[in-house]
Amino acid sequence: MKTFLKYLVLGVGAIIFAYPFLWMIASSLKPESQIGGLGLYSPDFTLHNYTQVFTRIPIGRAFVNSLFVSFTTTFSVLVFGSMVGYALARLQFAGKSVIYAVVIFTMTLPFQLTLIPQYILMVKLGITDTYMALIAPTLMTAFSIVLFRQFFLQIPQALIDAARIDGCSDTRILFQLVWPLSRPVLITVSILTFMTSWNEVLWPLIVVRDRALMTLPQLVTLFTIGGEAESLLGLELAAATLLALPVILAYAFFQRYFIESMASTGIKG
Repeated sequence: MKTFLKYLVLGVGAIIFAYPFLWMIASSLKPESQIGGLGLYSPDFTLHNYTQVFTRIPIGRAFVNSLFVSFTTTFSVLVFGSMVGYALARLQFAGKSVIYAVVIFTMTLPFQLTLIPQYILMVKLGITDTYMALIAPTLMTAFSIVLFRQFFLQIPQALIDAARIDGCSDTRILFQLVWPLSRPVLITVSILTFMTSWNEVLWPLIVVRDRALMTLPQLVTLFTIGGEAESLLGLELAAATLLALPVILAYAFFQRYFIESMASTGIKG
C-alpha cells in the first residue's frame, strides 16, 4: 500500500507538471476557435498552425542557426571548460586557489551587469550581425569549470601518475584518459550548455538584426510580440512547441546520465 501511494503521488505530480506542455502541443493542433478550453482532445486536429508558421517566418533557417550556435557553444565549453577544470584539479601552480575563487566569484555576477560592456566589445571588434557575436561570449562558462573540477578530483591520482610515467602529456591525459572516464559530467555540461544557448533570447536580440542570422528563440519572440502572429494563439503555440521540443527530447534521452552526474559532482571542498 505504501508503494502504491508513493507512485500515485508521483504520478499525480508528473501529470500536474507535464499538463501545461501537453496542453500547448494539443492546442497547437486545434483550430483557433477550440483553443479556449482546458481539454486536450479535439476531433478537428490539424497541422494548419504549423504550416502557417513555416509560411510566415523563415523558421527552418532559424532552426539551423540555433543548432549551429548551440552545438558550437557546447563543443567549445566542453573543450575549454574541461581544460581549465583539469588544471585546477590536478596541476600544481602558483595562484591556483585565487583563480578558482575568481571563477566562483564570476558566477555571482548577473548577466545583465556585463551585457553593455560585452556589446561595446562586439561593436569595437566589428562582429555584430555575425555568428561570432552569438558564440564568443559563451565559449567558456564558470559553471562548467566548477563541475569539471569537482568531477576530476574524484579520479584516482595514481591513474594520472601512471599515464605521466608512460610519457603522456597533460593534454593527452585529459582527452584520452580522463574524458572517457567522465561521461556523466560531459553529458551534464552538454545538456546545460545546449539548453542555455538554445533558449537565449536577450543577447541575440541585441547583437543580431539580420533576419537570416536570427536564432529560433529570437525569431519566435519577434513573431509573437512583433505582430506577425496577428494575435492568433494557435500560431504562437505552434511556434513555442517547435522551440521547446529539441531541448525536451535531448533531456529525455540523456536524463539518466544527467541525474547520475548531478549526484556525483556535488560541490565539495
